[in-house]
Amino acid sequence: MNPGDVLAQRVFTITRADLVAYAHASGDHNPIHQDEEVALSVGLPGVIAHGMYTLALVGTAVAEWTGSAEVVDLGAKFTSPVVVPADGGAEVVVGGTVKSVADGLVTLALEVTCDGKKVLGMPRAVVREATVSA
Repeated sequence: MNPGDVLAQRVFTITRADLVAYAHASGDHNPIHQDEEVALSVGLPGVIAHGMYTLALVGTAVAEWTGSAEVVDLGAKFTSPVVVPADGGAEVVVGGTVKSVADGLVTLALEVTCDGKKVLGMPRAVVREATVSA
């Protein structure tokens, strides 16, 4: 694993059922994540995924890439909502490259998009003693 190595993209489909399940698991029952009418009434383009659910998908991709490596840091800024249509859902694509390897830590530069638009700003992960599979 070397700086510049490209990691295989991971694609996640988010459905409205996933949002209901996440709401139950997290306790976040804000209706903008389940009710089209409410989402539109507050100026959103439709029902949107929970930001933390989107970030959890990033964590899943990092875990798939690094196996049992310890995640030291995982973060991002929420920049654009993931709109989840009632029919078919939304695809979130997580890609990344190895940014640096130093002192047993691997820093991953990530890109998270939906419909070709970045939905997370400055997403990053740092893992300890990773075995990253591209």
